[in-house]
Order: sequence, then structure tokens, then C-alpha cells
Amino acid sequence: MALGSFGMAQSVKGTRDLLGNEMKWFQRIEDTARRIFHRHGYEEIRTPILEEIDVFKRSVGESSDIVNKEMYDFVDKGGRHVVMRPENTAGVVRAMIQHKLLATSDPRLLYYIGPQFRYERMQAGRYRQFWQIGAESFGVATPESEAESLVMLFDFLNELGLKHLKLSINSVGTPESRPAFQAAFRAFFEARQEAFCGDCHRRIAQNPLRVLDCKVPGCQTALEGHPRITDHLDEASRAHHARLKVLLEALGVPYEENPRLVRGLDYYTRTAFEVLSADLGAQSALLGGGRYDGLVSHLDGPPTPAFGWAIGLDRLASLMQQLHGDAPAPRPALLIPLGEAAALEAMALARKWWAEGCAVQVDTRGQGLKKALQTANRLGFARALILGDGEREQGVVAVKDLAAGTQETWPLDQVAQRLSTV
Repeated sequence: MALGSFGMAQSVKGTRDLLGNEMKWFQRIEDTARRIFHRHGYEEIRTPILEEIDVFKRSVGESSDIVNKEMYDFVDKGGRHVVMRPENTAGVVRAMIQHKLLATSDPRLLYYIGPQFRYERMQAGRYRQFWQIGAESFGVATPESEAESLVMLFDFLNELGLKHLKLSINSVGTPESRPAFQAAFRAFFEARQEAFCGDCHRRIAQNPLRVLDCKVPGCQTALEGHPRITDHLDEASRAHHARLKVLLEALGVPYEENPRLVRGLDYYTRTAFEVLSADLGAQSALLGGGRYDGLVSHLDGPPTPAFGWAIGLDRLASLMQQLHGDAPAPRPALLIPLGEAAALEAMALARKWWAEGCAVQVDTRGQGLKKALQTANRLGFARALILGDGEREQGVVAVKDLAAGTQETWPLDQVAQRLSTV
């Protein structure tokens, strides 16, 4: 049946096309991330969008909202139950195990940039296909490794011009230390269980920490005075948390403690954190992460400590547009040939300048000078290079500064150098 029978084709609900200024901000953010991360010794990894569903059931946790409500999962034509990845840490861990990259005690520092998929309730700035940038550190259990990763994160955000940032941290202890907290928390919950939502009644049986993560306002009110997990830490976790705070203070990373911060995933141990931005208003959480020392062995890999975080690229790009407007981007010069002979020479010159690293776009429509300059102004070019018969005879190009309205002449053999310095 013809497409027209159904009307104009549209993107699937919860997805969208990236183009224009938003795409420029995506590129600017990605380029900044790669530059900063490489400086800290991180390498890029790209994992498949499709994963076996057990990778996430065993890592994210069957009590999490991601597994219970949000995954795009299906049985493929080969009878395999697969999922479109809802987050990337579990896939990175699976790749590390599969390719035997954790066989030594040497640290492995990795980052990723790519799309994730969750069937979430639609709201402003939240999509069902969304992009994340994340960094994962494997093989080091010290708070120093966490501090280094967090400094890298703040360097990345500061490089983008975000200054009003604060780190919110908590320690969720270890699986061995949690039973004492869970017992105290269940007693607290049972004394006021009628105030909690149905999801929290399910969570209290599966994983009491999930109750702290509930976003229902009534549940948040009912949590007032709840037992703090930091009061039930084992001695090693307590020392780890104290050392991290010392490091953050010494490195000038502003932080606050939040006893309700547990994040939305079951695999965290000890440190859990979020970065808050005053530029976001009421929804101040910009990103989060934490330590997950048990995840690798839980997925049948060797016991390996790990720490990581992820940030939503969609939300970050939206914030950058809100704060800074158009993304700064190089605006190439528009080379305007006047006549067929000039067009042939212009293509040869542009090819030479491209090889020398210059950003030059050729006007190939054969329109007159007036219309070509109108096009250059409309598209935001910084300058126009005009090549007519007179310029060809003299071995020069006329250069019009489109913002200032001034014009000068450059020798052809100096164009590449001048373009690279203006």
C-alpha cells in the first residue's frame, strides 16, 4: 500500500531526528568528551545495541524499574530473547568478560558514546531513544580512582561552560553490610506502610533500597526520619567513604551528602553519586553513577572492582542551547566562481585548499554574484571568496568579510595560510 494512504511518514513516538543547532551541540559535546577523556588515559568502546536479556536482568536487577517497566525486549527470528540496551555499563562489562580483557590486574579505562532505549512515560526533554556518554574504570578499588574519575567529569563539564555544579554523594555499603540496614528499614516501613505507594510495597520485599529511589511525593514525605544506610556501614566502607570526602575537599570538588541517594540500579556498592546543576532549576540532577565492585563477577567474570558514570547527551545538549544559544562551529568560506572557466579553476583550487586542511565550500549553482552573496549571508558564512576573470588573470581572489562588509584581495598562494589564521 502506498505511503500516502497513511499520511506523511513520521518518526516513531519517543524518537526524533538530530539536525541543525542541536546536532552541532551534540558534536561539540562529543568532541569535548573525547579530548578530555583521552587526556586521562580512557579509550573508547562501542558495544552492540542488541544484547541478551539476561545481561540486564542479572546486572541492573529484576527489582529495578528498568527491567520491570522500561526495556524494549523481544524474541528474534532465531528464538533468542534480546533487548535493546537500556543502559551501557552492563554491555561494557559483558564485552570485557567476553574478550578476556580483565585477565590481568592492570586498570582498564573506557568510555562510550551512543544511543540507549527505554519505554518511559513521555515528558519534556526525555525520549525513548536517548544518547549517553559514560566512563568506566575497571581494576582499581580505591577512593583515589573514584576521585580521579570525578575530576575528569568536572573537567569535562567545566570545559562546556557549566560552572554551577555540586556533587551529591552517598555510600550504599556492600551486600554483606546491608542486612542490618534492611532490617531497620523494613521495621520503619511497616510502621507507616499505608503511606507508601504500591510499587514501594513491591520494592520493600525485593530490595528495600529501591524505596529510597521512589519519586512519588507522598513516599518521599513518608521517608522523613528513615534509617540511614551510612549508619550501618562496615568499617572498610566507612573508611572508604571518609577517604573519598577528604580527596574531594583537597581537589576542590564541591559535594554534599544525601542519605537517600541510591541510584536506580541494583549493582552499586559503596559510592553512589549524582552531579547537580543549578542551571536545571527544580530538576537539578544532571547525571549519576557509582562503584559496582560485584557486577563483573555477577556476570561470570573474574572478581573486578569498577567505578563509572553516565550522562544524558540529549539533556546536556538542551541545557547548552538554553545557556549559550547557537553552538560555536567553524563557518567555512564560500568560494564563488563567476563563469564556467572560473568554476573549473575554483574546483581545482578548493581541492588543493581542502588537502591543506582549509574549510571552504564551493558555490556550484552557477548563480550570479548578487544571489551567491545573498546565499552566503543567509547561511551564515563568515566570508566569500570571489573568483572572476579579473581575479584569475591577476592570480588573486577577492575576499569579502560578510559581517563587516569590507573587501580585500588575497594572492592565491596565500589563501590557505590566511584561512587557517583568521
